[in-house]
Amino acid sequence: MDFTLNGVPASADVRPGEHLLEMLRDRCGVRSVKDGCAPEGSCGACTVIVDGKAVVSCAQPAERFAGRAITTQEGLPAAGRRMWADCFVAAGPSQCGFCSPGILMKAEALLTERPAPTEDEVREALAGNLCRCTGYTKIVEAVLAAAPGRS
Repeated sequence: MDFTLNGVPASADVRPGEHLLEMLRDRCGVRSVKDGCAPEGSCGACTVIVDGKAVVSCAQPAERFAGRAITTQEGLPAAGRRMWADCFVAAGPSQCGFCSPGILMKAEALLTERPAPTEDEVREALAGNLCRCTGYTKIVEAVLAAAPGRS
Protein backbone atom coordinates (compact mmCIF):
# COMPACT_ATOMS: atom_id res chain seq x y z
CA MET A 1 0.00 0.00 0.00
CA ASP A 2 1.31 3.46 -0.93
CA PHE A 3 0.65 6.54 1.20
CA THR A 4 2.42 9.65 2.49
CA LEU A 5 3.89 9.48 5.98
CA ASN A 6 5.04 12.70 7.58
CA GLY A 7 5.35 14.40 4.20
CA VAL A 8 7.37 11.60 2.58
CA PRO A 9 6.06 8.99 0.12
CA ALA A 10 5.89 5.62 1.85
CA SER A 11 4.85 2.06 1.16
CA ALA A 12 4.00 -0.83 3.45
CA ASP A 13 2.81 -4.40 3.05
CA VAL A 14 -0.42 -4.50 5.01
CA ARG A 15 -1.66 -7.75 6.51
CA PRO A 16 -5.35 -8.58 6.22
CA GLY A 17 -7.18 -7.06 9.20
CA GLU A 18 -4.21 -4.95 10.27
CA HIS A 19 -5.09 -1.62 11.84
CA LEU A 20 -3.39 1.66 10.98
CA LEU A 21 -1.76 1.72 14.44
CA GLU A 22 -0.12 -1.67 13.84
CA MET A 23 1.09 -0.64 10.41
CA LEU A 24 2.59 2.61 11.70
CA ARG A 25 4.39 0.95 14.61
CA ASP A 26 5.32 -2.43 13.13
CA ARG A 27 5.93 -1.59 9.46
CA CYS A 28 7.01 2.05 9.64
CA GLY A 29 8.78 2.22 13.02
CA VAL A 30 6.70 5.13 14.30
CA ARG A 31 6.89 5.08 18.09
CA SER A 32 4.99 8.21 19.15
CA VAL A 33 1.69 6.51 18.29
CA LYS A 34 0.70 4.62 21.44
CA ASP A 35 -1.51 1.57 21.96
CA GLY A 36 -3.72 2.19 24.96
CA CYS A 37 -6.85 0.26 24.08
CA ALA A 38 -6.56 -1.30 20.61
CA PRO A 39 -8.76 -2.03 18.83
CA GLU A 40 -11.44 -0.19 20.81
CA GLY A 41 -10.60 3.36 19.71
CA SER A 42 -11.68 4.75 23.06
CA CYS A 43 -8.56 6.31 24.64
CA GLY A 44 -7.05 8.50 21.91
CA ALA A 45 -3.41 7.57 22.62
CA CYS A 46 -3.01 6.47 18.99
CA THR A 47 -4.35 9.68 17.41
CA VAL A 48 -2.72 10.72 14.14
CA ILE A 49 -3.66 13.34 11.56
CA VAL A 50 -4.94 12.02 8.23
CA ASP A 51 -5.51 14.54 5.47
CA GLY A 52 -5.77 17.27 8.11
CA LYS A 53 -8.22 15.48 10.44
CA ALA A 54 -7.49 13.76 13.76
CA VAL A 55 -8.05 10.00 13.52
CA VAL A 56 -7.86 7.25 16.14
CA SER A 57 -5.56 4.79 14.37
CA CYS A 58 -6.16 1.61 16.39
CA ALA A 59 -9.74 1.15 15.21
CA GLN A 60 -9.16 1.88 11.52
CA PRO A 61 -8.21 -0.77 8.93
CA ALA A 62 -4.84 0.19 7.47
CA GLU A 63 -5.89 -0.47 3.87
CA ARG A 64 -8.39 2.38 4.19
CA PHE A 65 -5.46 4.83 4.15
CA ALA A 66 -3.97 4.00 0.76
CA GLY A 67 -3.07 7.23 -1.01
CA ARG A 68 -3.72 9.37 2.06
CA ALA A 69 -1.41 11.75 3.95
CA ILE A 70 -0.70 10.56 7.50
CA THR A 71 1.07 12.80 10.01
CA THR A 72 2.42 11.65 13.37
CA GLN A 73 4.26 13.61 16.02
CA GLU A 74 7.51 12.79 14.20
CA GLY A 75 6.17 14.62 11.14
CA LEU A 76 5.58 17.95 12.85
CA PRO A 77 8.20 20.60 12.06
CA ALA A 78 10.98 20.87 14.67
CA ALA A 79 9.83 24.36 15.65
CA GLY A 80 6.29 23.05 16.16
CA ARG A 81 7.48 20.18 18.34
CA ARG A 82 9.56 22.63 20.40
CA MET A 83 6.58 24.98 20.77
CA TRP A 84 4.38 22.12 21.99
CA ALA A 85 7.08 20.94 24.39
CA ASP A 86 7.51 24.45 25.80
CA CYS A 87 3.74 24.87 26.29
CA PHE A 88 3.39 21.47 27.96
CA VAL A 89 6.36 22.13 30.24
CA ALA A 90 5.06 25.59 31.20
CA ALA A 91 1.53 24.38 31.98
CA GLY A 92 2.71 21.15 33.61
CA PRO A 93 0.00 18.77 32.39
CA SER A 94 2.12 15.67 31.85
CA GLN A 95 2.87 13.13 34.49
CA CYS A 96 3.56 9.78 32.84
CA GLY A 97 3.32 11.23 29.32
CA PHE A 98 1.77 8.15 27.69
CA CYS A 99 -1.27 10.08 26.47
CA SER A 100 0.67 13.18 25.40
CA PRO A 101 1.36 12.25 21.75
CA GLY A 102 -2.32 11.55 21.06
CA ILE A 103 -3.42 14.71 22.85
CA LEU A 104 -0.81 16.74 21.02
CA MET A 105 -1.94 15.43 17.62
CA LYS A 106 -5.60 16.11 18.43
CA ALA A 107 -4.63 19.63 19.57
CA GLU A 108 -2.52 20.18 16.45
CA ALA A 109 -5.49 19.27 14.24
CA LEU A 110 -7.76 21.54 16.29
CA LEU A 111 -5.42 24.54 16.03
CA THR A 112 -4.98 24.00 12.30
CA GLU A 113 -8.74 24.14 11.85
CA ARG A 114 -9.44 26.75 14.55
CA PRO A 115 -6.35 28.88 15.33
CA ALA A 116 -7.89 30.65 18.34
CA PRO A 117 -10.19 28.16 20.07
CA THR A 118 -12.10 28.87 23.24
CA GLU A 119 -11.52 26.80 26.35
CA ASP A 120 -14.81 24.97 25.69
CA GLU A 121 -13.73 24.17 22.13
CA VAL A 122 -10.43 22.73 23.37
CA ARG A 123 -12.24 20.62 25.96
CA GLU A 124 -14.69 19.35 23.35
CA ALA A 125 -11.90 18.53 20.88
CA LEU A 126 -9.92 16.59 23.49
CA ALA A 127 -12.93 14.76 24.93
CA GLY A 128 -11.94 11.47 23.26
CA ASN A 129 -8.40 11.50 24.64
CA LEU A 130 -8.07 9.91 28.06
CA CYS A 131 -5.45 10.82 30.65
CA ARG A 132 -5.34 8.77 33.82
CA CYS A 133 -2.75 10.93 35.60
CA THR A 134 -4.07 14.47 35.53
CA GLY A 135 -7.20 16.51 35.49
CA TYR A 136 -7.60 18.08 32.10
CA THR A 137 -7.25 21.69 33.23
CA LYS A 138 -3.49 21.90 32.69
CA ILE A 139 -3.75 20.08 29.35
CA VAL A 140 -6.31 22.65 28.19
CA GLU A 141 -4.05 25.45 29.45
CA ALA A 142 -1.14 24.05 27.41
CA VAL A 143 -3.25 23.92 24.23
CA LEU A 144 -4.55 27.46 24.76
CA ALA A 145 -0.98 28.67 25.33
CA ALA A 146 0.11 27.02 22.07
CA ALA A 147 -2.52 28.75 19.94
CA PRO A 148 -0.76 32.14 19.63
CA GLY A 149 2.58 30.38 18.95
CA ARG A 150 1.23 28.70 15.83
CA SER A 151 0.14 31.85 14.01
